[in-house]
Amino acid sequence: MLSAEQFFSFLLAASVITVAPGPDNMMVLSLGMAKGRRPGIAFGLGCALGCLSHTLLAVIGVSALIAASPEAFTALKVCGGLYLVWLGVNALRSASGATVRKASDDQPSPRRLLVKGIIANAINPKVILFFLSFLPQFVVPGHGSVAAQMAWLGIIFTMQAAVIFGLLGYFSGAVGQWINTRPRLGTAMDRLSGMIFVGLGLRLIVSR
Repeated sequence: MLSAEQFFSFLLAASVITVAPGPDNMMVLSLGMAKGRRPGIAFGLGCALGCLSHTLLAVIGVSALIAASPEAFTALKVCGGLYLVWLGVNALRSASGATVRKASDDQPSPRRLLVKGIIANAINPKVILFFLSFLPQFVVPGHGSVAAQMAWLGIIFTMQAAVIFGLLGYFSGAVGQWINTRPRLGTAMDRLSGMIFVGLGLRLIVSR
């Protein structure tokens, strides 16, 4: 089971990363502004549910590495840490703030958007790599099964993403307009998420 410290530190980091401007939440806002709340919420929930497939792959992959070779798991942590640092540096170097653009007029129904969100997230190799890099950061071997901890972390990430994306879809009109009138907001969020990525990556590299 996860300790309170694990839970709250992971929830805070995951929430900041989810809120930070990116393709998923910008698409949720775009659809919500153009098509209404239901399409925005549907696509957002689909993106969140797609995280469960990455959780499964991360649990299976990391568990297999631990069983096969502790050195391989250490190598994964180092590579994952370097990847998080790279993501953080790119976010810190971002020069432009996020804007929300209206979606096209040929979007499918909310049900199809839900499926589209699930598929789009599930087949994204960048998200798979992110989960393999991010989840092990909050695993404490002394707290029990690593696989169980990874599974719980993935479920928590999915649940908080569903809540945040759902809220973004519901309040998409107001939030989208607010972001568009504050171009520096996206840059500030990039800086914050970048610092978190770099910090987590460096911690992952040096931890053993």
